[in-house]
Amino acid sequence: MHSHETRDTLKQYHLFSRLSDEQLDRVCHHAHIISLEEGKSLFCQGDEVVCFYLVLTGKIKLFRVSPDGNEKIVEFVDQGDSFAEALMFMDRPHYPVNATALTSCKIIGINSQDFKAMLRDSIDTCFLLMGSMSIRLRRLIQEIDTLSLSTGTVRIVTYLLENSPEGTDTFDLEIAKSVIASRLSVKPETFSRILKHLHELKILTINGRNVTIHDRNAMKGISSS
Repeated sequence: MHSHETRDTLKQYHLFSRLSDEQLDRVCHHAHIISLEEGKSLFCQGDEVVCFYLVLTGKIKLFRVSPDGNEKIVEFVDQGDSFAEALMFMDRPHYPVNATALTSCKIIGINSQDFKAMLRDSIDTCFLLMGSMSIRLRRLIQEIDTLSLSTGTVRIVTYLLENSPEGTDTFDLEIAKSVIASRLSVKPETFSRILKHLHELKILTINGRNVTIHDRNAMKGISSS
């Protein structure tokens, strides 16, 4: 992707919408395009922070690994979302998580220190960045409430409702059920048991990654319980 194409691409996203063409050119000069195949690593927990990232296509998994080797998924980052931008405001920052491609991805990496320096000349972008980080913080707090206060059934049903396309009750999951279970803090065997129970209640059917919702109202009732 050429520099002017990168500039036009960035300008479509909220975080970069208030930058002048000159500022965008500066960002592009210190940016690079990364293509990742499914399962490939972008960075590892503890690596020194050089860039923050914007997902152009695909989905990224952010996760930590405990000393005993267990993986805990922190967040899925979807197309159009940025991540790791808050780390530019830390002294000698290191990534607190690992980042791996859940699907084939195309990502723009943007030099954190140069972008931080440029923010001094773009107050509007400072406020956009603060707004973006505030939204993410509120979303993570909501997820903490959901994980700590909701049952596994509520978490699974809510996830499926949130990821079902408009206008159809049949769709394919983008990622493996085992990964979804980890993200929802549900053991794989519990995840399977809950899906079997929902099938027995004739609420939904899952065959591999294919989901068919039979009773959306019942799912909404479970999600709000």
